[in-house]
Amino acid sequence: MSRMVLGGLVVVLLSVAVIMFSCFLPGLRETAPDLPTVAYVDIERYQGKWYEIARLPTWFQRTCAASTATYQILGPGKISVENECREADGGQRSIRGTATVVDPKTNAKLEVAFDTWVFKIFGSLIKGKYWILDLDADYQTALVGTPDRHYLWILARTPTLPEERYQALVRRARELDFKTENLIRNLPPAVVE
Repeated sequence: MSRMVLGGLVVVLLSVAVIMFSCFLPGLRETAPDLPTVAYVDIERYQGKWYEIARLPTWFQRTCAASTATYQILGPGKISVENECREADGGQRSIRGTATVVDPKTNAKLEVAFDTWVFKIFGSLIKGKYWILDLDADYQTALVGTPDRHYLWILARTPTLPEERYQALVRRARELDFKTENLIRNLPPAVVE
């Protein structure tokens, strides 16, 4: 292989690495320290399966029509995460990771690292922030976002949510300065299956 081709290949690989690295840096972006979370999360009650009702656009969910997240306690301050995505064409994919409670006083702020080569290479630089911003008393609905307000999810224990409750969560997100006009609602399960 000639030096010119090899040099070009190195430039391309470095460019791809820089682009991918910048996509995984929500933790290093400027954050809004005044984003309030819920006062306390009982992790025992929070664990289990959650259905994504809506989300702000994310590159890693760009083909998802319906998603779920399942959480299970691994030990003190550690939670397993399994995100599953069903695509409109019927395809499915999933990713596993570990969430770590970073605010044990409230349990409402977590950092998530997924089991991918990117996370293994860049480690703690790219852990996703997962802040629980709203949670009903029965642990049936949740509003989860990142402190930089780039990512937001509306979650429920069931695949659908009454419109009144959905709109209340959207209003709460808007009050917290999330761009709710960009929310993407998941397709109902019957449409995706």
